[in-house]
Amino acid sequence: MTADLLPLTVILASKNEEANLPKCLNALKGVKKVYVVDSHSVDRSCEIADEYGAEVVQFDYEGGYPKKRQWALDNLPVDTPWVLLLDADEVATSELIDEIAVVLRSNDPHDAYLIVKGFHFMGRRFRYGGFSHAAVLLFKTGKAQFEHVFDEPAHAPDMEIHERLIVDGTIGSLNTPLIHEDFKGLEAYIARHNAYSTWESRMRYQHLNTNAWGDCAIKARLFGNAQERRRFLKVIAIRIPFESLLWFLYHYIIRLGFLEGNRGLIACQIRASYISQARAKLYEMQLNSKSPKN
Repeated sequence: MTADLLPLTVILASKNEEANLPKCLNALKGVKKVYVVDSHSVDRSCEIADEYGAEVVQFDYEGGYPKKRQWALDNLPVDTPWVLLLDADEVATSELIDEIAVVLRSNDPHDAYLIVKGFHFMGRRFRYGGFSHAAVLLFKTGKAQFEHVFDEPAHAPDMEIHERLIVDGTIGSLNTPLIHEDFKGLEAYIARHNAYSTWESRMRYQHLNTNAWGDCAIKARLFGNAQERRRFLKVIAIRIPFESLLWFLYHYIIRLGFLEGNRGLIACQIRASYISQARAKLYEMQLNSKSPKN
């Protein structure tokens, strides 16, 4: 290790990501350690990670909590003062790495930082539509853990979907977004969101029946940070009729998604479809809960 490497460990989640990993890993040459936490990929993901000097660790999900990234935080030997979490379809630009370096060198940094996931879709960076969002991705080692929403079976997706990090301390924000762009194509994108909508329906079902998001979860606060505001809006949204239509109008009209042309229309339709699927699956769960047991 050379002295000029950032004292930062990147934990990178992967499963069959050979289309995305090269760009992601190429941007991380200036950090001290990169772990690729893989789920037994059958493509060249692990070979690509080796080629870029990352350490590959295999994860076997047995259901429940923790999932992949929390398991990595609990079990990997992190010897740097800071951790950055990324997905394989996310790229930390040189400008973002420079801003992170400033934080790491500062005398009185926050304990964690929100980073905007800059939405790219079908080969274009979206300036309109309101699809980019902020999440805690950079934090001091040991200062953050994923919320525990509910336990899933072993056959469920093994990585945190929309679970957020709970921070023990203060949270700041970085100005530079990362690039969030999946190169695996629209079919994989839609299939992934179908799986996500199943998780979303279960989360909604739990909240509507218990008025809680989980045993340990992000608070819903209108005047909180970006994560807390999103959770507050979800409390309202899941109770509104025609939610999928409202989300379409929000992204396509209010946030000017129509200015992105056909790509904008497709992205807004997929967003509305995701919500429709989640609500339909929720309705099915509610019907099943009322059915007499044989």
